Amino acid sequence: MSQTSPLVTWQALCLDASDQPRLAEFWAAALDRRPDPDDPTHLLGEEEGAHVWVDAVPEAKTAKNRVHLDVEVGDLDGLLSLGATVLREPDDEIHWFVMADPGGGEFCAFLRPNRAPLPGRLYEVVIDCADPHAQAAWWGELLGLAPEGDPKTHHAALEGGGRVPFDYLCFVPVPEPKTVKNRVHWDVVADVRALTERGATVLREPGGDISWTVMADPEGNEFCAFAPRS
Repeated sequence: MSQTSPLVTWQALCLDASDQPRLAEFWAAALDRRPDPDDPTHLLGEEEGAHVWVDAVPEAKTAKNRVHLDVEVGDLDGLLSLGATVLREPDDEIHWFVMADPGGGEFCAFLRPNRAPLPGRLYEVVIDCADPHAQAAWWGELLGLAPEGDPKTHHAALEGGGRVPFDYLCFVPVPEPKTVKNRVHWDVVADVRALTERGATVLREPGGDISWTVMADPEGNEFCAFAPRS
């Protein structure tokens, strides 16, 4: 793994929710995050950038999430007791469980015999893509991380290396196009101009009830950019 100077600093993961308190309760227990006393839907991590914000949204989930979390657990009992459901068991193609949280958001559970059932550990964040290698190169430049693996493989990944609070940011190919707003996104601290110069687009500028810039990467995945503190 090689690193260069990053253009962004990872700040938090953000999950859209129709039932904000329920989803926050689930992920707080699943990932060992501490609810903020002032706002229990803000889940605080021990590491820099390990926070998870659960955001209330009016729209219902209508499509498979194009961004999902991979979680390591000792077994499924803890996740099931919290309200998760199994969508697909390991088979000839996969060695993990595809699950859904109480809001229907897909995530994957990897069984690790040396872990307790709960809390789980955030292992990877996975993004569906049209061009995984182009996406990995783009985000790799922003995060100062070199893509891992052979460009001939079907997927690409960035090893976290302390730049993100999990092991890998993974990019996988899917045939279907993006049709709706992602229900999982992330926040970064960055200079907006530097991002637009590299191909990001501005979806919404600061103003009204927000102090950040809503942006999209080259494949349309939403993220939020917060100005560096002066």
